[in-house]
Amino acid sequence: MDSTLFVPIGSALALAFAGYLTIRVLKEDEGTEEMKKISMAIRKGAKAFLKRQYKTISLFFAVMVVIIAILSLSGLLTPFVPFAFLTGGFFSALCGYIGMTIATKSNARTANGAKKSLDAGLKIAFRSGAVMGLVVVGFALLDLSVWFYFLKWYYGMQGLGSEETIKNITSTMITFGLGASSVALFARVGGGIYTKAADVGADLVGKVEAGIPEDDPRNPAVIADWVGDNVGDVAGMGADLYESYAGSIIATMALATAAFYGKGLALQAVTIPMIIAVLGVICSIFGIFLVRSKGEASYAVLLKSLRKGIITSAILIAILSFFAIHFILGKEYIGIYFAVLSGLIAGVIIGLNTEYFTSANYKPTKEIASSSNTGSATVILSGMATGMLSTFLPAIVVAIATISSYFLSWKGEPAIGIYGVGLSAVGMLSTLGITLASDAYGPIADNAGGIAEFTHQKPEVRKRTDALDALGNTTAATGKGFAIGSAALTALALIAAYSDRVSEIKGGFELNLLNPKIIAGMLIGTMLPFLFCSLTLNAVGRAAGKIVEEVRAQFKKIFSENAEPDYGKCVDITTKAAQKEMILPALLAIIAPIVVGLFLGAEALAGLLLSSLLSGFMLAIFMANTGGAWDNAKKYIEDGAFGGKGSSQHKAAVIGDTVGDPLKDTSGPSLNILIKLMSMVAIVFAAFIIKFSIF
Repeated sequence: MDSTLFVPIGSALALAFAGYLTIRVLKEDEGTEEMKKISMAIRKGAKAFLKRQYKTISLFFAVMVVIIAILSLSGLLTPFVPFAFLTGGFFSALCGYIGMTIATKSNARTANGAKKSLDAGLKIAFRSGAVMGLVVVGFALLDLSVWFYFLKWYYGMQGLGSEETIKNITSTMITFGLGASSVALFARVGGGIYTKAADVGADLVGKVEAGIPEDDPRNPAVIADWVGDNVGDVAGMGADLYESYAGSIIATMALATAAFYGKGLALQAVTIPMIIAVLGVICSIFGIFLVRSKGEASYAVLLKSLRKGIITSAILIAILSFFAIHFILGKEYIGIYFAVLSGLIAGVIIGLNTEYFTSANYKPTKEIASSSNTGSATVILSGMATGMLSTFLPAIVVAIATISSYFLSWKGEPAIGIYGVGLSAVGMLSTLGITLASDAYGPIADNAGGIAEFTHQKPEVRKRTDALDALGNTTAATGKGFAIGSAALTALALIAAYSDRVSEIKGGFELNLLNPKIIAGMLIGTMLPFLFCSLTLNAVGRAAGKIVEEVRAQFKKIFSENAEPDYGKCVDITTKAAQKEMILPALLAIIAPIVVGLFLGAEALAGLLLSSLLSGFMLAIFMANTGGAWDNAKKYIEDGAFGGKGSSQHKAAVIGDTVGDPLKDTSGPSLNILIKLMSMVAIVFAAFIIKFSIF
């Protein structure tokens, strides 16, 4: 039996289960009229943002399709790339829309479910998040399987042999990730600018200046803030991980051809990453059923329940992958299994590292909270030191995963070792169905808590939503760590695929680190993540400034004349600002690799990609963990430590949190896209760069 047949079956299974969960969630009661009204306001704001963003993306895609079509007509790309560019972008955008829709329809249902029990609220929020996770893996596998079978038929009709057909399929499919990468860039950068402009604006005027609580109905920016949770941490995170998921699979498929061509095992090796992804779907669905709580569970019990689902899924995929690889490739290549295992283990360790450095249950965040006794300056210093320290273990873990996956797969052939590195990325992302569910759960629980506060629910309901929200803070932080780690391994696989593609076009490819062009490329590549972060941070600052001005103007009337806050105005201001501000960072990610390639050559471009990966990986971890630690230090004080709410310590911690918000939710996560998108641009434009390069 052709094992590739399991891929569309896995896709159908993921999408069918996502549909089942959607029906279950939408059957739940949405609560009181007031709860429905607020949920509708969040939903309208989110849809308005997506509508405006997708218009911007459509214009970009129209231009890119023309450029790619010209390259195809010139013989520099296959004729299928423009169409695959569109399908990749379409499915990525569709995932964002579906995930956002279900998230915004489940927030009030989660708050209302918390009236019954903690378990009811947890199930609604987590199942809603699981829809996003399963939709992402389902559509990614659908896109890959449709193109795989079409290309297999097409090249088969040309009378090519089996291995030659596979070689043509993978060399064509490796260029397909650009569409998904482009949507991910707009979703992550645009969503990140939106969410943090609204959040920073709401906090600066509401909590710092006016001294009113978070989620206070009098704050005109509060709805925009909740909308931002969804556009940044649901649609943005989903697009980011869709790109990593699809990118790791197609890169590893291309590496498989290079590694096994001529051995009679090319098709089997190409199949492995897709089969592991399908097994991941099954294991994720099983794990989703395990996430539940009993009675009035504590934060620790809720976290244990969530971990039970994720770790069980990881253990199952570890077991099933062994048998899949043994069956498809044979025991001679069983070392490849340990590459998959190294990726799985690396993902778990990076998540735990993130939790340690960002959770108020551990020493680093408590020390940041303690530093608030001496003011905001020491909070900033302590948080930055913590973020820098948090890069140590992920760097070591990814280094070990890379080396172990290479040498355990090696068999005396470097190409097979590189294939193993690609499989470690596939392994890390294999349980994406449930790991993304836990990420998307966070903003849903956060919105539910805000709705409970906004509608003045009973203390026991608010206590339950607080417990769900606290768990969501942890899952959001660990999710960012997982996304960064998977982006690093995916980018590494894509860089290896770029190297193979250049070698195929030029008939050879050598990287000499003493080559001045490569050194120049590496210097530029090291700088690019910093330039990118400068652009995104300034974008948040400018957009937040507009919100601050609007909220201040409204507060004058709200406090003196008892006027009603105009939530829609803040939503509209933030939406427009986010769309405008995301253009320059997006252009940088696409233009920089092409310009460097044309002026310094394909080898210098490889140096740029590798150095961007290294500096971007470290910078992303630093930013995500610094911001997460500041956020939870503030919440630790709000729970009663060091003077509690309203104290001078609390005000110092709020400043740290406000500085950290754009780090952890805009610039840090956007770097994931930068390092992957530049590699994908390099792959697609490789033939063009080689033909027209000055050097």
